[in-house]
Amino acid sequence: MRIVSTKTLRDFWRQHPDAKGPLEAWVDEVKHSQWQSTHDIKERYPRASVLGNKRVVFDIKGNDYRLIVSVAYRFGAVYIKFVGTHAEYDKVDAETVEME
Repeated sequence: MRIVSTKTLRDFWRQHPDAKGPLEAWVDEVKHSQWQSTHDIKERYPRASVLGNKRVVFDIKGNDYRLIVSVAYRFGAVYIKFVGTHAEYDKVDAETVEME
């Protein structure tokens, strides 16, 4: 899979250094994956939440952080929609949030 704009993640882990390792590991795994459906994601990440609008929420670092992505399966692309603390996540609509 191709992750569109990992800069968002790098910017986040500069502010939250404890998220760097877990986010780097997630990026590495995704880049070496070929997701064809949500089943492929759930097989590797059983705790991921599949939402409407082809969005998936990942728990990062033991659920300290949340990552929302949109997956374009046909194009093999993953778009970062949100990364934040659990408290920040609670304030957004996971199905519509967009990175600024």
